[in-house]
Amino acid sequence: MRIGVFSVLFQDLPFEQALDKIASFGLTAVEIGTGGYPGSHHCPLDELLESSSARQRYQDEISKRNMLISAFSCHYEPLHPDDELARESDDIFRKSIRLARLMEVPVVNVLSGIPAGAPGDTMPNWVTCPWPSHNLEILDYQWHDIAIPYWQGSAAFAADHGVSIGVEMHPGMIIYNVETLLRMRSEVGPSLGCNFDPSHLFWNGVDPVAAIRALGEAIVHVHGKDSYLDKYNIAINGCNDHKPYERIPDRAWTFRSIGYGHGVKTWKDIVSSLHLIGYDHVISIEHEDGLMSADEGLQKAVATLQEANIAEKPVEVFWA
Repeated sequence: MRIGVFSVLFQDLPFEQALDKIASFGLTAVEIGTGGYPGSHHCPLDELLESSSARQRYQDEISKRNMLISAFSCHYEPLHPDDELARESDDIFRKSIRLARLMEVPVVNVLSGIPAGAPGDTMPNWVTCPWPSHNLEILDYQWHDIAIPYWQGSAAFAADHGVSIGVEMHPGMIIYNVETLLRMRSEVGPSLGCNFDPSHLFWNGVDPVAAIRALGEAIVHVHGKDSYLDKYNIAINGCNDHKPYERIPDRAWTFRSIGYGHGVKTWKDIVSSLHLIGYDHVISIEHEDGLMSADEGLQKAVATLQEANIAEKPVEVFWA
């Protein structure tokens, strides 16, 4: 399994310099933002779509550093009640799928989005409990009127282009856990899979190993990101926390570099479980640690993953 990084970490560097920086950590894969929330700092999306020579030059820069593109990522708001924002999100997504096909990139990572609670509402609405009963009416509208129809069309588009969709299970979105991911996949088909990011699962009380085993072949890409759970703050207020990420001492949880939320044994279990389900693509480090610099955080994440990773094929079971 390769170890890579989401290049948005070095968004302030030009593309070639960012690749040099990534290669200096011994990484062999790069995940690249094509727009939306990750931005497109390292991907001139329209230019690459229009020019085969531009695509070749782009690919050459990656190949000569012995790297591959693990995924394009365009996390945004395709279900938002603001029609202009939703159209922009869909446009970026479809362009990303087209470019992925042209450049033989296997996955485009996304957020599922979250609709409004009812027709005419102007803001999204994330339902987290079944009562009062109007919450269930909201969910029925969101799933059957908005989300399933959109992702049916989008999944068919991805399938026609031979590209998998990696939905990141993220709080605040209609797909935020294993159950909602598998529900949508059953509705729209196998081209919709999972970009598995354990950082969002840890603070929801989910065992990532159990989640991996349940998702199985639905996992098409993996993020390497950790979360630290502050047991003192959780003991007072629980895990749901809307305080800004910068208020680390006050929060129930915070994103950390790999190994600073959960130790190497947890990451060894995650890697082993990924091998058990047949995943052998890339773990793409997403650095979002407010207590570390980019260089130090990435260096320590790489060291932990290198210890946890299984890079070679297993031996035959000669002992039985």
